[in-house]
Amino acid sequence: MSTRTDRRPQARRGRRYDKHETRAAFAFLSPWIFGFLVLTAGPMVVSLFLSFTDYDGLRETSNVGWRNYEQVLTDPKLRTALTNTLIFSVLAVPATMIVSLWLATMLSKVGRRSTGVFRTLYYLPEVTPKVAIGVLFLMLFNGQVGLVNAALGLIGIDGPDWSTDGPWVKPGLVLMHLWSIGGTVIIYLAALHNVPRDLYEAADLDGASAWQRFRHVTLPMISGALFFTLIVQTINALQTFDEAYTAFYGSAASASYSSDAALFYVVYLFQQAFQFLHMGYASAMAWLLFLVIMLITFFQVRLSRRFVYYEGGDR
Repeated sequence: MSTRTDRRPQARRGRRYDKHETRAAFAFLSPWIFGFLVLTAGPMVVSLFLSFTDYDGLRETSNVGWRNYEQVLTDPKLRTALTNTLIFSVLAVPATMIVSLWLATMLSKVGRRSTGVFRTLYYLPEVTPKVAIGVLFLMLFNGQVGLVNAALGLIGIDGPDWSTDGPWVKPGLVLMHLWSIGGTVIIYLAALHNVPRDLYEAADLDGASAWQRFRHVTLPMISGALFFTLIVQTINALQTFDEAYTAFYGSAASASYSSDAALFYVVYLFQQAFQFLHMGYASAMAWLLFLVIMLITFFQVRLSRRFVYYEGGDR
């Protein structure tokens, strides 16, 4: 009886302690919860409602049913914008991952003290405003006076007109996109440092070449980081806006640029919402983009089961 009596106060103290921890956890989470509800979930619900209206921000809204979504499926300019975005994503995501992995591999061979300096240098472009990168694009990739074509001319190559020649617009933007890959480089560098050294030693004993060590040891052990950056970079590429809009649709550039080669999905969404005041149609476009991102992410997650290595040895 005494044992049971002793356990009851302990159980009550344990429950009080658990409630105290729960309240403390919610207190720490409350800023994020408030931000999510007010800045993310709330606007998403409002945009879903607006996608069924002809709201323009000035007049009273009226329900138009599925008309906005029907227009989304038949708008030829939207198809152009979506095609441009997908092409850019197919070019930019692999380029970002390959160049970042190459740089991270080079950094992993540098001494620990020097690595900190290089990490800082590589990450600095990440804090550069995207608008500045768009302006930098016009300065570097100008067909007549740009530094890129000037450098190509030194080795006898006549560079294209990156900013006006349609087929070269997206490759030029991909090259500018590589300016801010420092965050991905740091993620890969951390993953490379976590690869057990004894695996490389075992591979050396088996006579594996450098490529075989990279393929059969390095890639499987950092596959989790590769998968994470694949999803993040894909979402970022599908939402590309700042650089393209600043370089091609800003007040200075729009007067001389008439091609749709840089008309990305979010650029067109922005035009519909804030230039033409078609808020309802823009909301429907936003939800279409959300569904596209969800589908692509779903297929990436399904495919990852074959290629991502986990600590337990499962794939």
